[in-house]
Amino acid sequence: MKAVCYTQSGEKKTEVELPVSLFIEEPNIELIHLAVVRQHANGRSNIAKVKTRAMVRGGGRKPFNQKGTGRARQGTIRAPQMRGGGVVFGPTGRENYSKDMPKKMRRKALFSALSIKASENKVALLDSFSLEKPSTKAFVSFLSKIENNRKVLVVSSDKDFVLEKSISNIPGVRLVTANYLNTVDIMQSTLVLFLEDGLKKAEEVFAL
Repeated sequence: MKAVCYTQSGEKKTEVELPVSLFIEEPNIELIHLAVVRQHANGRSNIAKVKTRAMVRGGGRKPFNQKGTGRARQGTIRAPQMRGGGVVFGPTGRENYSKDMPKKMRRKALFSALSIKASENKVALLDSFSLEKPSTKAFVSFLSKIENNRKVLVVSSDKDFVLEKSISNIPGVRLVTANYLNTVDIMQSTLVLFLEDGLKKAEEVFAL
């Protein structure tokens, strides 16, 4: 598989052969699905919580006599069948939604996602991005000259203050370092843009 390498000015510099350790010939769609479900589940905030009958206020006395009213006997207004009573089997705020997945499967899913994007010509390289100070205008100018620039995932080798500040205000553009590359970000992007050193770092981190 090959990808276009761009210069900072947005010109096509050359075509680069993508490393076989990251880009595979037969992507596995099922593994991608499992990895996406796992990542969303592990990022889920457990905030839903309801009150049980032990938490509802009131109900210290029997609401009405046991006999003679013609109604079903009741012991407390906090019972679930009573209006304003506690909830049965509701969320407690202690549920564990996390999912596990073996490391080799996670990496195979990552490689599959990258391979699908590469097969659709949605993987590209940027030889370097060097400025003395952050410039959103400079990066927007670069994006305007490349294809599939609606939702771009930029992958760098390490944290870069100038690059981060240049990108942070551009809608649809996200920056991650190579060791945080993940299946969800890849699948949600219309273009995966590796800096050349970012591609090398990804190969070092994820290559089996």
